[in-house]
Amino acid sequence: MEIGLKRIIDQVSREKGLERGVLISAIKEAISSAAKKRFGSKLDIEVNYNENTGDLEVYQFRTVVEKVTDPDVEISLEEARELDPESELGDSIGTKMEMAELGRIEAQSARQVIIQKMKTAEMDVIYEEFKDREGEVVNGLVQRFERGNVVVNLGGTEALLPPAEQIPTESYRRGDRIRAYIVEVRKTQRDTQIILSRTHPEFLKRLFEIEVPEIAEGIVQIMGVAREPGSRSKIAVSSSDVDVDPVGACVGMRGSRVQTIVQELRGEKIDIVPWSPDPAKFVYNALAPAECTQVTVDEVNEVLEVIVPDDQLSLAIGRQGQNVRLAAKLMGWKIDVKSETRYKNSQDPNYRAMVEYLEMSENIADHLFKKGIRTIGQLAQADPEELRKDAVPFVEAARLFLEEHGDEYVQVEAADGVIEDDAAVEALSEEEAHAGESGPQEDNLEPDESAASEGMPEGPSEASKDEEASAGKGQEEDNPEGFSETEAG
Repeated sequence: MEIGLKRIIDQVSREKGLERGVLISAIKEAISSAAKKRFGSKLDIEVNYNENTGDLEVYQFRTVVEKVTDPDVEISLEEARELDPESELGDSIGTKMEMAELGRIEAQSARQVIIQKMKTAEMDVIYEEFKDREGEVVNGLVQRFERGNVVVNLGGTEALLPPAEQIPTESYRRGDRIRAYIVEVRKTQRDTQIILSRTHPEFLKRLFEIEVPEIAEGIVQIMGVAREPGSRSKIAVSSSDVDVDPVGACVGMRGSRVQTIVQELRGEKIDIVPWSPDPAKFVYNALAPAECTQVTVDEVNEVLEVIVPDDQLSLAIGRQGQNVRLAAKLMGWKIDVKSETRYKNSQDPNYRAMVEYLEMSENIADHLFKKGIRTIGQLAQADPEELRKDAVPFVEAARLFLEEHGDEYVQVEAADGVIEDDAAVEALSEEEAHAGESGPQEDNLEPDESAASEGMPEGPSEASKDEEASAGKGQEEDNPEGFSETEAG
């Protein structure tokens, strides 16, 4: 039996990666605990294991006394000298106990203690192995599913891929090979948990480090990553070597490098854009394939006002605002995208008066300007039937506004032919006169042929084609809620 125990210890030690000393210690503690449950907790028990033979020996130690009052912990001098002739009062004498004397319940209890000790030791081994591996990409096999979690076998241990870290468009089957990012290694009272992620922005960054040698060598640096997992990502790159194109290095020959990553992410589109320390230049690159004609930079509040041609607006904003939203995430700035028409309208004091005093949206103000209604006074006299539905309530609002302010808002013909509401224009002009001279500065940009993902044959370029296909949509006059203008940040 003991020889079998030695073989079991060796086998478990190999398979679980546990030290033999840890297993032997667990067994000795379990046997000692079982003996005390069987014969009494006051007993002084010692368990010895012979490494050579695999023998387990259990000894009960008692103190030599002249008169025994507690036989569990004391032994008479006469009895002690029968065991050891040299025994003296106060000595501790050990007597061997038979393992067979342990009952079935005590043996079961010992088994549970051994299992628990082994589990604890195994947890410690796993934690020590993985605690410094947070941030690594690992490979594993899908083993099973538990309450939405995907349990992944990493070879010798298991890891969890929680629902929040799974790409929404992906599905998994048992036996699938999977690659993921170790986002956290945590130790609890019950077990050691290795938490994986396939949605983390750092996962995309690590994949590029694996696929692009220039990144691993430090020539190309990844300056930022923005992801909407399963849909689209943007990654900003720069190069410390003027002879190395960072975008081309990441794309690879005929898109081979980026396509490997796109396939790993099951078709997630990736835009690779050149990083720039100049926010105006950077946002131009980040919003590609749309072209920007003007960028106003507010460095204090980290806000960018971007002006684009009318026919580029949908492309700049992207489907459901995705392009500008990812650009804002990538830069960490708030981005306000406007068409050239809206920007021109917003420079007109009458336009600003309608938006401010009547609290109407810029979409509605654009609609009115397109109809030729350019002042609050003209709006008060407009025929509601000629306006779209959401603009009709502002006709009455304009009339009430003029009634409240009386002759203060009389329409006059300006020298340049623009009809103005004097009081509104004057009020806004005074506000502009008091504006600080250190306000945002404007940069007129020329197109950058290397911006965004140009030249990418498949993956990133597909995203650009999708946006180009949707350009011009959502700007129709009768679509006030379309993504005609937007802010992101």
